[in-house]
Amino acid sequence: MMVEYAQRVDWRALVISPWHYLQRPYQIVRSYDKGNFRPDLVAGLTVGVILLPQAIAFALVAELPPFMGLYAAVIGAFFGAMWGSSNQLHSGPANAISLLVFSSLSTVVATGSPEYILAAGLLAVMVGVFQFLMGVLHLGMLVNFVSHSVIVGFTAGAGILIAVKQIGPLFGVQVSGQNLPETLFNAVQQLPNIQWVTLALGVSTIV
Repeated sequence: MMVEYAQRVDWRALVISPWHYLQRPYQIVRSYDKGNFRPDLVAGLTVGVILLPQAIAFALVAELPPFMGLYAAVIGAFFGAMWGSSNQLHSGPANAISLLVFSSLSTVVATGSPEYILAAGLLAVMVGVFQFLMGVLHLGMLVNFVSHSVIVGFTAGAGILIAVKQIGPLFGVQVSGQNLPETLFNAVQQLPNIQWVTLALGVSTIV
């Protein structure tokens, strides 16, 4: 029966033609409603204002220069608008992605070095190629096999790590560490060197 099912299935129908992706920008421009230009402009400006500080923060989480976060935000938004599967979802850097970049590269290359920046760019290209192939082969369904507990644990851990990594910028000091306890210990040691103006600005922003 499995052999008969395999013979009936047209496996070529499960693969999206690359020509379909190349035509998508043309289809978007051709079918665009000019009456949506004003609300789309307001939405774009709103996302841009929010994305500017977010992109810088995400780059710092990944131990990358701030301008790389801006580049990733601009390029990611462009490709997401042209070839994304959603008209409302914003594409760009995120905190979880930044943590994955840092955890993947920090054990191989020294953070802050030119090699680290080069490795981050190479990693971005590799991930883009894999994502394109997964989209063409309809492999997004594999996410359904990830359990809810794994997603909750990853999200909670990402939130804790992000909060801890922002202690240094909030206090205006350099805080480093290979793990969570070491980072917290180094943060306590840096308390006498707090930049009070930086701390006041950060706390007022949070409030």
